[in-house]
Amino acid sequence: MYLYTPDEIDRERAHHQAVIQGADDRDVKRIGNLGELAFEQFCREYLPVELWEWQNEEAVRRCNTESFAGHDFEVFGYEVDVKTSRDLSAFRPETLLENDPDDDIIAMVWHRDNEDGLILIGWERTETLKSKVETQEVYSGEEPAKLTHLAARPMNELHDLGPNTAHLNQKPENPFSPGDRVVKAEDPDASVAVVVEVLPPEKKGNVYGQTFDGEAVNVAFPSSLDEGPGDWRTIHPAKLASYCDDQEIPLYTYKHTNLEFTDNPFVPGDYVIKPDYDDPDLAVVVDVADEDDRGVSVSFLKHFDENEQPSISPGELNSHCEAENIKQYSYDHSELRFESPE
Repeated sequence: MYLYTPDEIDRERAHHQAVIQGADDRDVKRIGNLGELAFEQFCREYLPVELWEWQNEEAVRRCNTESFAGHDFEVFGYEVDVKTSRDLSAFRPETLLENDPDDDIIAMVWHRDNEDGLILIGWERTETLKSKVETQEVYSGEEPAKLTHLAARPMNELHDLGPNTAHLNQKPENPFSPGDRVVKAEDPDASVAVVVEVLPPEKKGNVYGQTFDGEAVNVAFPSSLDEGPGDWRTIHPAKLASYCDDQEIPLYTYKHTNLEFTDNPFVPGDYVIKPDYDDPDLAVVVDVADEDDRGVSVSFLKHFDENEQPSISPGELNSHCEAENIKQYSYDHSELRFESPE
């Protein structure tokens, strides 16, 4: 068995996709999404990337509605459905078959009440479940009053359905998550970009004519995000992919090895505070000069007229402050911290 601990991005995406889907029971849909994320993580870790596919991957990643599919995954050519429940009786053979008799394999995932941990209990072929139920129907004895058999094979035995390479650890070493600020590696003039989404792992994927194994990363540049209709800085990182998809904001794909975290993550329009103050005022970044030790210039929101600052394009903040004699203060990027304006 495996314990899957969803992070904040996973939980937010699972919930928002359930909202967008318009599910009759939003809680059930959210929990089902988390179960699929748990099974996907197992596949990423242990199965060859070219031999499994998650049908709802893009829908969950971009918080879009799902296209109809009779199963959740294809693994080694088998159709797999993931059943997630807090009630262990949902994993009885007859219950599993009543709900989903047509897939090749059913994977079983149990979740805690507060959804902060899910356990991949195991999996079983539907033909084995059918045999179990048929045998039980003709069995003349009685089952123990306090014991009910749950037919489930260990997760590791899923490898046996595929080639020997399925026993290899397949997880790419990708350090990035949505919302991270990055630059192109080994490029001193690279512009800061925002990670929007980590794409599914690929075998011999292609990025601008270069083949790679592993996970590619889609990024957006703040200047493009600033042209959108909303303040992207107030959007949860888990929803950035959905926002960019809805607003047709251009994304750029990189091999994760071609990106690195930026030392100075700030760009004009970012909201920041100086955290070593006892009661820091909220400020907005108006200019960034990388060659200067105190290269981040900010103006405090209290110095703007009411509702003035949100209406100013980030690229025009510096000239606006100079024209309106709004005082600017310069800091080293290490002295500042992102802060939500809400």
